Amino acid sequence: MEDTTSKIYFEWSEIHECVNILCSKIINDYPNIDSVMGLPRGGLIPAVLISHQLNIPYTIHPGKNTLVVDDINDTGETLSKAPGVYWATLHHKLTSKFQHNFYAKEVNDQWIVYPWEREDSETIQDYLK
Repeated sequence: MEDTTSKIYFEWSEIHECVNILCSKIINDYPNIDSVMGLPRGGLIPAVLISHQLNIPYTIHPGKNTLVVDDINDTGETLSKAPGVYWATLHHKLTSKFQHNFYAKEVNDQWIVYPWEREDSETIQDYLK
């Protein structure tokens, strides 16, 4: 069966805009967040960007005030298994079953290809096959 899901390719400018939105929300609504952790693979780069912008430590062992970051809350499968009590994503699909604390932007059903991914990325993640 041929994959007919359309893809949208985001540039770094979109990522920086989303990181700015998340950082503003952290400063205004979650001032107790004192570290950040990125979920492999998609959350690593946004988490490092947030860490640098807010000058808070990046950690691999989340504490009670650690923000856990991923690129997208698509199905909710990855985030439902994530550690921590604070979760944020760059993008959120309304069809996700996971309710995270906050996100930068809502997106539709298109498959998002981030600048750190291969352009030929498949629209179905390995773990869903």
